[in-house]
Parts: sequence; structure tokens; C-alpha cells
Amino acid sequence: MDIVRAIQGSQDRRLVTKYNNAIYVIQRALALYSFEEVAFSFNGGKDSTVLLHLLRAGYALQEDRAGCLNVECSNSKLKHPIRTIYFESPCAFLEINAFTYETAAAYDLQLEIIRLDFKAGLEALLREKPVKAIFLGTRIGDPNAVGQEQFSPSSPGWPPFMRVNPILDWSYRDVWAFLLTCKVPYCKLYDQGYTSIGSIHDTVPNALLCISDSSSDEEKFRPAYLLPDGRLERAGRAKKLSGVPSLSNGLSNIDLHDNNIRTASVIGVGDEILFGKVADQLGPSLCRKLHSIGWAVTHVAVVRNDVDSVAEEVERQKAANDMVFVFGGVGPMHSDVSMAGIAKAFGVRLAPDEEFEEYLRHLIGEECSGDRNEMALLPEGITELLHHDTLPVPLIKCHNVISLSSTNEDELDKQWGCLLEMNASSGLIELMAPFGSKYLCTRLSDVALAQPLSKLCLEFPDLYIGCYRKARTGSGSTIISFMGKNQARVDSAVDKLCSMFFPSAFSETESG
Repeated sequence: MDIVRAIQGSQDRRLVTKYNNAIYVIQRALALYSFEEVAFSFNGGKDSTVLLHLLRAGYALQEDRAGCLNVECSNSKLKHPIRTIYFESPCAFLEINAFTYETAAAYDLQLEIIRLDFKAGLEALLREKPVKAIFLGTRIGDPNAVGQEQFSPSSPGWPPFMRVNPILDWSYRDVWAFLLTCKVPYCKLYDQGYTSIGSIHDTVPNALLCISDSSSDEEKFRPAYLLPDGRLERAGRAKKLSGVPSLSNGLSNIDLHDNNIRTASVIGVGDEILFGKVADQLGPSLCRKLHSIGWAVTHVAVVRNDVDSVAEEVERQKAANDMVFVFGGVGPMHSDVSMAGIAKAFGVRLAPDEEFEEYLRHLIGEECSGDRNEMALLPEGITELLHHDTLPVPLIKCHNVISLSSTNEDELDKQWGCLLEMNASSGLIELMAPFGSKYLCTRLSDVALAQPLSKLCLEFPDLYIGCYRKARTGSGSTIISFMGKNQARVDSAVDKLCSMFFPSAFSETESG
């Protein structure tokens, strides 16, 4: 068959692997269901065009096993025409409709045309001609792809059937590699700059493909396969604004002063820190940065390079804090398990993120895009990429958990600065009123300080009052710290403590 020969002759190892995996899914479906029990949902777009030709190859292989067809014969016809569902809409492009009917005629598709809305039309169709499985051209990154596997039962409230998604893990670049390698016809709109086609009301040519021509007022566009970044596939589609749920833990205890303080947790991932081989510098630095914007850090932990360890810690802290910051365990190594742990904490799977993969490809070249790029697997349905012009790849946010890729303090300073700059447009991290603070130094003994400090804590419950020794020896000085949102209250607490002892018992100092 033409498709089989084209793929067999391709030097694109990634495409060959994607093709083989998709054919395997199709053959699994045809082993579970008869030809009469399956259908193909075709919409004339590039993804379903790819799937059509994969189905042609898959059907041919299945029939060849039954002795019905010789797959080497390019002119052979399928004994079992592909039963095809087409939802015709008045909002569809005329070019899409025309391409659909031309394709159906060219490949002898058994076309079932439905002019109702998708759900009602499907219900009517399945009542008349029962179908147990429907092949769909869904790809990860599509709005309806969240939670789907290669075999996914239909959603509750829909007629029962199995959704079969052979190209679920294909990228934009994979789709065009297939279409161009196999030299199959596709809708001519893609040659006019359209990269993702919806309805006539929400689709325009992708401006990133526009050709500047001062001699003409008419805009011209390069074809869709020349789009350099697959992550920008939907740049020609109208964007829907989606509300971002506010992060509120109902904080009301007196230490947080009626929600005037936002809380964060810091989680480091690294066996090397736990083995004592390297010192954790990022954790303390993050604490200082959060404190500088008025946030309180309630918890700092270092966990093993283990998916369950990360998941358990993230699950505890994301429910108890406004934000959780995770560092370490990000990369291509077997020990880089942070993303898998975060996904498990939220109860979602890891799935290929085409946009993130494109960033990696631009950063480190084709090394990052093998058959299965582990670094581009991100928690499905909850991942938001945080873009900044000075960052080579975006930071990753999953609800109230932000993963930092920093490996040293300089990188952390840069990423933190980018996060703060993003606040101007996104309100990513709420900037709170700064803390007021004072520090006293004394050589008084712990025994002498214990009772007065306990009384002071009861009188000033809205302040943090702590103490630590500067030296390990008994003669070392003790630093007493006072922190709170109200500087006047901090000053009052300091004056109160000083009044309990002789005048020279304390001296004011820096943070120590």
C-alpha cells in the first residue's frame, strides 16, 4: 500500500515509531471489534486526515491477514469500506466541506452525514446503526484530550462507545511529517496559512506565517507545515478566557493575623542533600525571598528522589498552604522524578506537552525529541507554562505548585525575578505587606529569658518571637527576633522585653 511503502522508506525514526504505535492501536481495536462495529469520525482537518490514512493502512493489514488483500498492491481497495461519520455544520469552511466529500469519494468511504449537534447526532446514529468504537483524531493538547487514553470509554451522559485515539501522543510536527512523507492530499486551507481550523467564526490564518509584501495590500501566508513552533499551532484560533481559581485555605488562626499573611511551603528533591554530600542552598534562599514579599514559610522539607516521597509531601503541603515551591528532581535522568510526583499528588497522569517539547527542541536540539521525550511529559490537564522572555524554557505551575528548575542560587535569583515580573500581568504571586522586624542581642541565659519571653508571646500573639544562639559555646550571644506585619507592635514588644531587665541587658543588632 502507498502509505506503508512511504513509511518504510522514511529515514525519520520518530515518524516511523509514531506510525507503528498508531497502527498497533488500530489493530488492537480491530481485534476487539469487528469492522461493522467501528466507525471513524472525520472532520476534514489535518489530524483526522492523518488518521484516515493510518486507518487505510491498518484496515489493509488486518484484511491481508485474512487473505482479502495484498498490501503491496497500491491500487487495491479495502474489502471493508471505512465507515465514516461527518458532522456537517453551517459554520464550517466551504473548503472543509468540499475536501471531506472529495476525500470520501476518492477513498470509497462509507459516509454518514449528521447535521444535528454532535451529541444529539451521535445518539441518533447509534440508535439506528449500533457502533461500539469510534476512531478519533484527538491529540494531547486538544481541549477535549484531558484524561483520555488511547482507549477511553465515552463520558458519562453520552451514548456508550469506546473512544479510540491512535494519534493521541502525536505532535504538530509529527502530523505534518506524516502528511508530507506520504504525499497525501489535505485541505487547501493549510496552504493559505491556517494551522488549526475550527469554525468560520473563530479561525483566521496564523499571523506567524504572514508574508510581508509592501507592493500589495493583500496579505499572503506561508503554508502551515512551515510553522517553526508547533506550540503556536492555535495562534489563529480565538482564545477563550478561563477563570483561574483563587487559592484560599480559609486561614483564620491568630498567627496568620486574619489572612494578612500568605503561606508557602518549600520542598527540595535530592538524595544528595539527604546523604550530606551537598548543602541545600536553595531552600534557605527561597525562604528569604518569600519573606521579602510578605509571605510566611510554614514548612521546609527535603525528600528522596522517589515518586511516592515527592507525591506524599506535595499532597500534604498543597492543601495546607497557598503556594508550594518544588526544586530539584527535574531533568532527563532516572532520578528526576519531581513531575511524576506532582502528577501523582494531584491524581493525574503524565502526558506529552507539545508546547514544552518545542521549547526543549529549541534549547538543546533534536536530542530532546526522540521516540518518547521524558522531559516533555507534564501533569495532564493541570499544567500552566509560565513564560518569560529571559527564560530559555518556561517554569511549570500545577495549580498552587510551582516547579523551579534552578540548580544554584544564581539561577534561582533569575527565575524568582521573572516570577515577580509576571505579577504585573498575571497576579501569579500576591505581593503582601512586608514584615516589620527587630533583633536584640543578649548574653542573658536561657533560664533568665524563658519566662519573660513566654509572657511576651501571650501578650503579642500576632508577632513571631523567636531566639537562637550565635555560637555553640555556652558563652555565645543569644539573638531574639521579633517579626510581624505591624511595625508599631514589633517596637512595643521590644520595649516591653527591655523594660523587664536592666538597661544594658540588650543591644539592637542586624538579623544576625
